Amino acid sequence: MSTSADTPSDRSLSDGEFLMPQAPVQQPSTLRKDVERAMSQYFANLGDETVTNLYQLVLNEVEVPLLEAALRHSGSNQSKASIMLGLNRGTLRKKLKQHGML
Repeated sequence: MSTSADTPSDRSLSDGEFLMPQAPVQQPSTLRKDVERAMSQYFANLGDETVTNLYQLVLNEVEVPLLEAALRHSGSNQSKASIMLGLNRGTLRKKLKQHGML
């Protein structure tokens, strides 16, 4: 008879019992991995098309959500958001204006 201390590897399974497969442990995502995944998907979808100014395209796509997240995290305090981002407050305001966020 099994006790509560038994683990699946400690005992035999009786008729009608089975082990549920364990889901693989998923490693936490990192920003770097997410960008790599997104870029791989972008190039896969691109096919044979030629792309130019990819660097600027990526920066434009990433900058707005980055600014939004920093402002949200700082409670819309631009001074705190600028420190968090490593930007001077004037530069942050310039970027917010560029993206129609002011």
